[in-house]
Amino acid sequence: MILSRPPAPSPRPRQIANWLLCIALLVFLMVVIGGITRLTESGLSITQWNPVSGAIPPLSHSDWVKEFSLYQSTTEYQTVNRHMTLAEFKFIFFWEYFHRLIGRFVGVAFALPFIWFAWKRAIPSGYGWRLAALFALGGLQGAIGWWMVASGLVNRIDVSHIRLAVHLLNAFLIMGGLVWTAWDLRALVRNPAARPARLGGFAIFIMLMLAAQLCLGAFTAGLRAGYAFDSWPLMGGRLFPQDVAMLEPLWRNIIDNPIVVQFAHRWFAWVVAGALVLLALRTQRVGSKGPAHAVMTLVGLQIILGISTLLSGVALWIAVAHQAVAALLVAATVICCHQLGRRER
Repeated sequence: MILSRPPAPSPRPRQIANWLLCIALLVFLMVVIGGITRLTESGLSITQWNPVSGAIPPLSHSDWVKEFSLYQSTTEYQTVNRHMTLAEFKFIFFWEYFHRLIGRFVGVAFALPFIWFAWKRAIPSGYGWRLAALFALGGLQGAIGWWMVASGLVNRIDVSHIRLAVHLLNAFLIMGGLVWTAWDLRALVRNPAARPARLGGFAIFIMLMLAAQLCLGAFTAGLRAGYAFDSWPLMGGRLFPQDVAMLEPLWRNIIDNPIVVQFAHRWFAWVVAGALVLLALRTQRVGSKGPAHAVMTLVGLQIILGISTLLSGVALWIAVAHQAVAALLVAATVICCHQLGRRER
């Protein structure tokens, strides 16, 4: 059967929007699995980056021994996990392998339909470059992931928390871009003359505030700052704990000092929550009650999960739920900003 290319464009915004939302769901799954990988300290279990051959896991005992020997050469093993058994190694290997496998699947699930839609001339005018940019960001995400892992293989027992933040924020950027583009295409289904929503100054301000809080959350995870104080609202019986060793220069503390990072993540959350509630109220006033209610609900749930994560001593599934709700909050915030942008347009 020979595939024929249509002689004229035949846009399919509905199908492309649905496909992008499915990809966004896969990115959400990757964020959740990434959180589990970080919390189980599994990220350094695979010491090589083989984008193609790495899709095949160890299949024999000798393969497992080889992988384990590679991990045994890392500083993390020699410093922290010298008594780890092969069975315990298989557990952490599974989460890192699963995380990378989903990443490969996302790449294929984006690339093949993208090529198909382009061949069939089904991509609406003006959207081809945007889809190509999203695909490029996905490829960049894989490179960032390895850049992050490589930082922890020698002379460290964990990955760089700064690289971890870049990896997480890029995932949220991809997810937000997918949702925004899908909502533009859904508007095109209703009205073929619809123009893309405008990203206004207020929306940019809200997104930057949310990004800053997400960055602090990544620093908190990467520095294990959540373990510093397991009480709330006070830290060591005070608003800010006593006798904290501060770094020089002072600006480094908001990046590298676990106690300062936890403090900032705790309290800046309320500023961001207030901004998101304001966004929700504005969105509700333009008639989009569903996204507005979603943002307010997720903000409340996220605060509860954040406090519970601290009080539980960073219990695995509570912390994973905290990261999952953060991803949902990104999507809901993007939809609210999109609704405001459509009204401004």
